[in-house]
Amino acid sequence: MSKINYDLGKIRGVVFDIDGVLSPSMIPLGADGNPCRMANVKDGYALQLAVRKGLKIAVISGACGDGLEQRFHNLGIRDVYLKAGVKKELFLNWIKEHGLEASEVAYVGDDVPDSECMEIAGLAVAPSDAAVDIIDIAGYVSPVNGGHGVARDLLEEILRARGEWPKCDKAWGWNK
Repeated sequence: MSKINYDLGKIRGVVFDIDGVLSPSMIPLGADGNPCRMANVKDGYALQLAVRKGLKIAVISGACGDGLEQRFHNLGIRDVYLKAGVKKELFLNWIKEHGLEASEVAYVGDDVPDSECMEIAGLAVAPSDAAVDIIDIAGYVSPVNGGHGVARDLLEEILRARGEWPKCDKAWGWNK
């Protein structure tokens, strides 16, 4: 039984923010003044597995920076929208382009710019260190902080509900 109070079997798409969700809220700055983001490898494994299992995965973020788009493309994610100041229109277009209903989509966000999308999505998800207003919107608050396995937590639950999370004795590697 899932710890998430939602029919995860009907989730067909998941959208993630980057900063505060797929990377920690604290971002060190490089000598050039550009942010240096961290990436959680367990999130990476779950993201590429979810893509291989047919989940539609997207990233919609106000973030920009060298290597971000490449990171997600390496995981099989083709729908990467960066420098998104206002996310709602991108989110609604993505849902429509993929023939999804809002009830079939989970949106994972951590701060005010994610609120409109979270209110539309069937399942709104927040990391444990999200802004208070976002936690109030969330249908599920992950027990982990942003950047520390939020994607893994959610995607593992979804794939388990679909009977598609690999058993340890039947697991396979990356990108097969």
